[in-house]
Amino acid sequence: MNTKMIFLAFCMTIMFCMSACAGTTKNTSSDLGAVTEISASEYNETESPEENVMSEGTAMYQLAVENKAAEDEVIGDSTMTMKIGDTKVNVDWEDNQAVEALRNMAEDGDVTIQMSMYGGFEQVGSIGQSLPRDDKQTTTSSGDVVLYSGNQMVVFYGSNSWSYTRLGHISDKNTEDMTDLLSNGDVTITISIE
Repeated sequence: MNTKMIFLAFCMTIMFCMSACAGTTKNTSSDLGAVTEISASEYNETESPEENVMSEGTAMYQLAVENKAAEDEVIGDSTMTMKIGDTKVNVDWEDNQAVEALRNMAEDGDVTIQMSMYGGFEQVGSIGQSLPRDDKQTTTSSGDVVLYSGNQMVVFYGSNSWSYTRLGHISDKNTEDMTDLLSNGDVTITISIE
């Protein structure tokens, strides 16, 4: 949402800057008695760029508004969120079939996954059904959320190399935060639609 607001503010700023820069220029002379005449054709030439700039600025603003409306329409009520225990985390979800299947599950009600510590670097838990797999050899890092064996979610606070399907990455927690959330015993993860 912040990105959309920044883009909108940027477009409006550009529109106002272009509008201010397109003002007509007046000729001056050291002789105060001199009068500069502007022919009708020259007057029209100086007006056209201003009109064009205003049209472009208005068009950019309108495009930004339309894009925001289209994004809101696509996202609608299908924003998928994740909690680790009682802590809501921001996940940058992948665009793949596994995430789409997980989203479909969450639309039917919260998906609750009982996680267990494993290996000193991850928590793993059964999703309750198999999701579409696209496993690739992956070296994970803290905050990565992956699908293992098609039916288990793994959330990392360390690193591992294995064949996984990427689901997403927790973007608002650093390694220390992830360690605090995941290294002190088993946790429950809740995936829901807001």
